[in-house]
Amino acid sequence: LFLKLPSDSFKYLGWCDIEEHGVQGNQLRCPRVREGPSEEELFFRKEEHTLKKRKQVTDTEKWEKRLQENWENCAELNLSFQDLGDLYQVENFKRILRRLIRVEKLWLVDNSLTDLSAIRLPRCRELNVNKNHFTSFKQLPKIPQIQHLSLAENNITTLSGISDFRHTPLESLILRRNPCEFQERYRQLVFSNLPNLKMLDGIPKLPEDCSPPEISFFYRMCTIL
Repeated sequence: LFLKLPSDSFKYLGWCDIEEHGVQGNQLRCPRVREGPSEEELFFRKEEHTLKKRKQVTDTEKWEKRLQENWENCAELNLSFQDLGDLYQVENFKRILRRLIRVEKLWLVDNSLTDLSAIRLPRCRELNVNKNHFTSFKQLPKIPQIQHLSLAENNITTLSGISDFRHTPLESLILRRNPCEFQERYRQLVFSNLPNLKMLDGIPKLPEDCSPPEISFFYRMCTIL
């Protein structure tokens, strides 16, 4: 006999929907912000019994929820592994990102993200977007104060657009397991576009990373001989 767990009726609820608690968004380090399925999806899944637990939300309740979320005061936040399976969930996710005006450290790992170019994170110093579906630096959010950026395991094929970070305080960049890593003179090209960069893929800037291409090539030829 299949019996539902006691928490089954709450599986699609966000923390804001739980009554009688005063937890604010900036008090959560790893909140689950993925919204539950739509009413149509629940009906398709034959889980329409959960619809009875949903009520019409008034404008006052929506405003109270917005204040409770309090994303504007988050300084450090982990929104990884959100399982954004539907478009309306992606839009809700971006709605929250647009409110992170004070966040300094942000993790968005493994969320199947493709384009955050319309998002601005004015105070973000550390951003981890590993294991997403970015194909270009142009698809990243606006991060003028970035110091540490991790883009491992995306699908960035070229270094086009990387110079947009030239005038940021970027010190550390991780591009491991992206197609651009196999580009000829990869490290030299990255450092030539980002002269203030100190570390690439966990390796500090080396003298040969600053050498002109023809000198570096001649040096390698001599070493082989």
